[in-house]
Amino acid sequence: MSETNPATSAPTDTVLSSQQHAKQTIDTRLWGKRVRNLTPYVPGEQPKHENLCKLNTNENPFPPSPKVADAIAAVLANQADLLKRYPAPESDDLRAAMAQVYGVNPEQVFVGNGSDEVLAHIFACFFVKDRPLLTPDIGYSFYPVYADTFGVELINIALQQDFTIDVNDFRRPCGGIIIANPNAPTGVLLALDDIEKLLTEHPNAVIVIDEAYIDFGGDTAKELTRKYDNVLVVQTYSKSRSLAGLRIGYAIGNKELIKAMNDVKYSYNSYTMNEPSIVLGTAVLEDEEYFQETRNKIIDTREWFQIEMRKIGFSFADSKANFIFATHESVPAKEIFEAAKKAKIYVRYFDQPRINNYLRITIGTREEMETLLDFLKEFTATK
Repeated sequence: MSETNPATSAPTDTVLSSQQHAKQTIDTRLWGKRVRNLTPYVPGEQPKHENLCKLNTNENPFPPSPKVADAIAAVLANQADLLKRYPAPESDDLRAAMAQVYGVNPEQVFVGNGSDEVLAHIFACFFVKDRPLLTPDIGYSFYPVYADTFGVELINIALQQDFTIDVNDFRRPCGGIIIANPNAPTGVLLALDDIEKLLTEHPNAVIVIDEAYIDFGGDTAKELTRKYDNVLVVQTYSKSRSLAGLRIGYAIGNKELIKAMNDVKYSYNSYTMNEPSIVLGTAVLEDEEYFQETRNKIIDTREWFQIEMRKIGFSFADSKANFIFATHESVPAKEIFEAAKKAKIYVRYFDQPRINNYLRITIGTREEMETLLDFLKEFTATK
């Protein structure tokens, strides 16, 4: 005979059976309500196969500057001192180096663990308002995740048919605007004149320009931070600086905006940047020649690759990023994605409205792109 659970007036074995069933899926009974309703961001795969052609997460195919290796040696030589102490809470050395390179004051620089963490601080600081946040309907897929996380109303503004942004479509009341430029995943660039138009038309809203890929073909909006107090420019070391494994991101803007972000940071974690990242991130800024050399290699490879892709039936907008966003004239993107994966070639596929027949392809080395092209020529020819 089953006992009765006094809290539920149900037989105990029935309650246990129900709980066991929940654990076979996902046990959410102890979760907060908001967490239950979150749809988390899904990053690109990080496969560990040998002989892999990995073109799915927009990583830089070249190693970081040799100065990073020198800095690593210095870290190892001084690890007792560097690792047993807390890092400087404000990452002073790194912020000072960035300020010098970018021609701003250190008080205008905020650093964090990758640009994703920087964006999280921005959402918490400036977008939790009664007015909605505006963003393109095709863009970085972390934005809606953060909107859900922080309870921000997000309004998606439709891109034009050619994936360009018409800034006139953003002419509506809002609490902020966030745009990836060049856009991810399309690679399309928004001109600085259009960004400035947004700033003048929304003087009481923070405009965030997420420039993860700007070094591969566009003009940064950093200069606009000198003229406008409502713009934040976010960049990362993960792409053009070849340091995705270190997680270094930063924002540049008016010092009052940066102060607000620091206030939020110190409200729950004052030591967000570890000491090795501060040291290595400072070192990489000292090698401008290497930076220019590797970024130009990627740009040159991208331009060659776009020409070759058009020859075999692919079309795409002119990319100013380290990837292209391509569709084939007759072969569905999902078929190409799945076949490429079986051949140990990884690209990115988004099963979402408007873009579910496109592939985002990272620009790797010339040899990697030739491997992909050989596969695509053979695969599409049989369809």
